[in-house]
Amino acid sequence: MNGLKNYDDFNHIGTGAFGTVFKARDKKNEGRFVALKKVRMAITDDGVPLSVLREIALLKQLEAFSHKNIVQLYDICHGRRGNNDLVIFLVLEHVDQDLATFLEKCPPPGLESSLIKSLSHQMLTGIEFLHANRIVHRDLKPQNILVTDRYVVKLADFGLARIYEYQMALTPVVVTLWYRPPEVLLQSVYASPVDLWSCGCIIAELFTRKPLFPGSSEGSQLGKILEIIGTPSRESWPQDVCMAWEHFSNFGKGEDLANLIPEAEPAAINLIRALVEFDYRKRLTAEAALRHPFFDGFEPEKD
Repeated sequence: MNGLKNYDDFNHIGTGAFGTVFKARDKKNEGRFVALKKVRMAITDDGVPLSVLREIALLKQLEAFSHKNIVQLYDICHGRRGNNDLVIFLVLEHVDQDLATFLEKCPPPGLESSLIKSLSHQMLTGIEFLHANRIVHRDLKPQNILVTDRYVVKLADFGLARIYEYQMALTPVVVTLWYRPPEVLLQSVYASPVDLWSCGCIIAELFTRKPLFPGSSEGSQLGKILEIIGTPSRESWPQDVCMAWEHFSNFGKGEDLANLIPEAEPAAINLIRALVEFDYRKRLTAEAALRHPFFDGFEPEKD
């Protein structure tokens, strides 16, 4: 683990759940800009927090692949060490804006269809890569999808991701409110399909520039979802939850997504509907989503 002597011109650019982020220059690599994620950890009798060790191990694992739709880890540096805490810096690829900022800056009438397809395809390509490597992002949202000035998408912030075995279910609630799937809200077991629900929400948002399911609280979020997608079948209701299907059986057929997202073509509506499927077992995989007719004729840019 290296020190910070190779970096200068520090500028604070943000603070997240897992640390503070600075923009800096890498003196050893032609002065390129990097993002330095500062993580201060309390050292207990058990050592370094597992959440940090998990992120570091995950980023180091991904570093070897250098996938263009995944933010790169360049280095890990040590900072100050006290009696009860330790500071480390993750040196990451720097991108100036996230998708949330990109959409906020977008003037009416919104993004062109070809750009929506490109951004969606790249996001799904990144998710397909993660899932192929047994990694679930688990916190996908516009704030941690980065967009370069050449419209290249890079998935970031794997602080909540976890390497999973193919049949292993994941339990803690970790996904940001508006992008949480029903199985998370119901505190059921879940795995990789959680990311595809988030993708469906984000693709819809690319068209409308507003969230598809803007619940005001955790308690209201499931109701907001069912108002739109309709009452799920009794068979699709998770068996391992304390809330009975009968409490949610009066939402009817829901709303027509084509009316909610009038900017979207029929193929896009079909794709979004297949991703925001209540039953995670029927939700499209990333691989299947990339083969959807919405992307017919679309040619990804070559590396």
